[in-house]
Parts: sequence; structure tokens; C-alpha cells
Amino acid sequence: MIQIAVMGHGVVGSGVTEILLSHGDEIAKKVQEEIYIKKVLDLREFPDSPIADRFTKSFEDIINDDDIKIVVEVMGGINPAYDFVKRCLQNGKSVVTSNKELVAVKGAELLQIAEDNNLNFLFEASVGGGIPIIRPLNQCLAANTVNEIDGILNGTTNFILTKMIREAMSFEDALKLAQNLGYAERNPAADVEGHDACRKICILASLIFGKHVYPDVVHTEGITKITLKDVEYAEAWGGVIKLIGSVKLTDGKQEIMVAPMFIKNTCQLANVDDVFNAILVKGDSTGEVVFYGKGAGKLPTASAVVADVMDCVNHIEQRRNIYWEDSDNRDILPFEETKYAMYVLVNTDDKEETIAKAEKLFDEIDVIEKPDAGTSELAFVTPVMKYSDFEKAFAQLPDSSIQTVSTIRIAAL
Repeated sequence: MIQIAVMGHGVVGSGVTEILLSHGDEIAKKVQEEIYIKKVLDLREFPDSPIADRFTKSFEDIINDDDIKIVVEVMGGINPAYDFVKRCLQNGKSVVTSNKELVAVKGAELLQIAEDNNLNFLFEASVGGGIPIIRPLNQCLAANTVNEIDGILNGTTNFILTKMIREAMSFEDALKLAQNLGYAERNPAADVEGHDACRKICILASLIFGKHVYPDVVHTEGITKITLKDVEYAEAWGGVIKLIGSVKLTDGKQEIMVAPMFIKNTCQLANVDDVFNAILVKGDSTGEVVFYGKGAGKLPTASAVVADVMDCVNHIEQRRNIYWEDSDNRDILPFEETKYAMYVLVNTDDKEETIAKAEKLFDEIDVIEKPDAGTSELAFVTPVMKYSDFEKAFAQLPDSSIQTVSTIRIAAL
């Protein structure tokens, strides 16, 4: 029998205990061990739970119990999760977590502590929820050199954009609907400002390139400025707008960012709708591989957590080979040096004169024709150029007769 503790009994934590209790016999056959939940840490009380007698409000009941060999952390956030996880690893307990913020900010340190103590620190559920991605990257695609990952990494923003694209719903109305359906928090900033997707792409980048990427060095934009006009022009251009987390090597440096982008309808990510996520991995041997599914939710995420628990049981006396080094992030390409074509939407008193001015500034442009465009609207796409060069040229475009409405990157997917 392997005894474990679960820290947190919210949506994911309750899903973990539910799966371990309902699938206990089947799981035991697969790992050749019974997995027994000895403690559940939560400040609330759950008298109707079938394991109500195992709840505790004190972390000390877990850390001081030598029989507990694996701890599941599903509390979220950095504090107190970081301190609790660190102490567990320092005291002979492997840790499984779904906490993307913890892994993105403290992953290198916690992986090092796990290695020093011959323990496991596993986090499959931290990126794709129920979508397998960490283990496939670390095992199934290990023979490849993965040189690029692009993904729709946040279900809430993808749901909002889908409503804007499919139903011409405004951002504000789509966000309200997402909140009513439980897809978005009351304070949705982590999702709509891109921070959640940023943490996830940082974890993936750290894993494939072997050096920790900290979220605060990653250029991150959300979807709060996307309008229905932008959606319509994306359609006229032949694509859709998606919030993309992307990382690739450029001249030996990691080009990593999160931003809304135009993507062509022919791209595999274009038809990923609603709360679904998709991660496009480019390997030198496999080519493009897409991982698709629900990136969140009680049971999908809990199933990934339980799979990691089972992996820990199978490797109770040895470490899984998952690790990356700490770094100073000097190998991150400044976002000003990244190269993209850009979509630009302006209001102008004279379209022809503005086109001539834009062509002079950007060398050439492709005007996006939209049948029902207003008489003052002009949308165009620039050539691929360094973002710093785009900013320099773009700063010279607006004047008393030309007002900027939007600028969005064009993904090279």
C-alpha cells in the first residue's frame, strides 16, 4: 500500500479523490499497489465526503507523517503551495501538482530539490489539463529535436474568441457568458490578459530547451483589445484570431511570446473552438504533431494528476527523467527583435492617400478588402519585419487624418 495526501479539495482536488476512490481497484491492478488517501488538507469541512474523517486543517499532519510517500498539491498559487511543496521534497515525499504558476515560477528550484533527494516532482496537469503533453514531450518525442511549439493554451480566451467569430458577440458579452458558464473567474485577468497561457508556454519552453524560462521575461498580450471589426477583417483575410503561445529557436535564442494572432484557416489550430486547447509541436523527425482536448475541467485535469500519482508509485525508489536547469534568461530574444507581418486597421479621411503613405513607410502592403467596410476604414498587412522596425515605421503613420484602431501579429503557421 502506498499512502498519499492531497492538499486542496477544490474543483481539481475533489476530482482527484473521486477518481482514486471510484477507480481504486483498476488503478491498483495497473500499478500493483493500493493507493490509499491518508490525509486531505483543506481549511473547509466536508462532512458529506466518504473520507470526511481523513481531512485536516494542518499541513504539519502531512509533513510529519512518514507513511505518506506522495503528496498531491492542487491548491494553486505560490503561497503557501511553494513552501509546502518544498518542505515535502526536502522530507522524502514526492510531489504531484497541477499548479502552473508554481511550476512556471519555481520549477527549476523544485526539480533540483527533487533530484537531490531522489524524488519525483511531476506536473502533467499544469499545462494542458487533461491533454497529455509533458510526458509525450519527455518520452514519446524524446528522439526528436523539438524546435517549435505553438498552442491555444487557454480555454477561456478561446471560448470568448469563438463566440466573437461564430456569433458576432462582443468581447464584453462573450466574457460575461463565459463567467455565467463557469469558464471565467469573477476576476478574469489571468485568462484574458494572457498570464495563464504565458505560464504554460514557459513550462513547455523550459522542458524542451532545458533551461528555466521565467514568465516575467515573456512578452505577453491578452485579448481585451480585440474587436468585432478585427474578427471580420481576419475572416476577409482568410483566417481567424486566436490567442497563441509560441516558442521557437531563432539564431540560437528562444523567441517566446503570448499574443493574439491572425492564423490562416488552413492551419490546424484555426478550427480549435470553444474551451478546447491544442498544442502544435514541431519535431525534426515527426514533423507537426497536434495534442488536442479540453485544457481544464474537474475530471480531465484530475485524471492527469492521478496518472502522475501512478507514475510516482511505479517509480517510488527512482526518479523520472524530467529536469531543467535554472537560468538568467539571457538567451531570450527581445520581443522587439521578433519578426512578424502585422495587420493594421486605421480610420482615414482619404484611403488612397493613406495607402500611398503606408506603402512608402512599409515598402509594400496588402490591403484587405471587405465588402461592407466603412468608407473611412482601411486594413492592410505589412511585410514580415522586426517588430522594432514596424514600430518605427508605424509611429509615422497616424496624423490628424489617420487614426489607429488595431494592430495584430500574423502567425507564420
